[in-house]
Amino acid sequence: MVRRSTPTAKTDDAAFPVRVKLRVPPRGFGMRLDEIHWWLSNEVGSGQYAVHPAPSMGGDAAAVHLLDVECAKRFLAHFHDLTLADGTLCPSYSSPAQEAQWSSVDFLGVCNLYSMTRAQDAIRQLFNGIEDTTGNLPALPGIYPDQMAPVVRNSDQGQELTMMRWGMPPPAFAMKGKKVERGVTNVRNTASPHWRRWLGIQNRCVVPFTAFSEYDTRPGKDKAPVWFALNEEQPLAFFAGIWTQWTSVRKLKEGETTNELFSFLTTDANETVGEVHPKAMPVILTDKTNVETWLSAPTDEALKLQRPLSDDALMIVENGPQ
Repeated sequence: MVRRSTPTAKTDDAAFPVRVKLRVPPRGFGMRLDEIHWWLSNEVGSGQYAVHPAPSMGGDAAAVHLLDVECAKRFLAHFHDLTLADGTLCPSYSSPAQEAQWSSVDFLGVCNLYSMTRAQDAIRQLFNGIEDTTGNLPALPGIYPDQMAPVVRNSDQGQELTMMRWGMPPPAFAMKGKKVERGVTNVRNTASPHWRRWLGIQNRCVVPFTAFSEYDTRPGKDKAPVWFALNEEQPLAFFAGIWTQWTSVRKLKEGETTNELFSFLTTDANETVGEVHPKAMPVILTDKTNVETWLSAPTDEALKLQRPLSDDALMIVENGPQ
């Protein structure tokens, strides 16, 4: 770490608007600092971040300056054992460049990390004559918000397996005073007019996955991802989702872009998930009948699937990053 002059501080604040502030351990980071720099250099890119002391936090703290929230999420997921500067897992973050704030809910919301590690043939076999435009789809052990991921949707030619960007457009009130439109990764209030316009058959989709994570919110437990799957083999299942095509500024460096965006529905947590994360869980479809119902049934009938999976249908398969 290096101590910054005032001009350098202003430059970094403008170039890297999202800051993850870490409490320095009593004996320093030691070799962990080399690990942090190695990860940032390889996963984020040389010249795409800055690391400096953060005296404004009080005590001995360090700030990792990043380009966007997605980088911060990946960093926190990888270094989940480090203590943040205010003693919590995820404090609020402010951005002098974007005039925006992100709260702990943005980072640790319902299922903001999942995996899809089955071959795409497993998806195609469930749908007769499906068109596949994903190309050679690799295993995806960690899918984060705003990343591209496989989705099955209805099209004019039938059902299609395609890639979309994770995060639907937020309601207008959430964009007040903001320059960048961060996507909404999951949807609970399907009665809202904002979401109901995308609940018709033409905008419904299913999102294949093999495991999903929720952050452990239990008192006294490490605030780390807990991974859930149908069983230890992590077979293919689907989230009930919605999608749309949308033009907006997702990242300042990209400018205005047009993307096909998706999100998936959430509901009350079942007993298995609720012990770790009582707030909610994704709407999960485990058989072909429910998948077809979600894709093709009238809206009122399809929304009956917005319910918790049975308590014995999920199990914890891993703790920490996949």
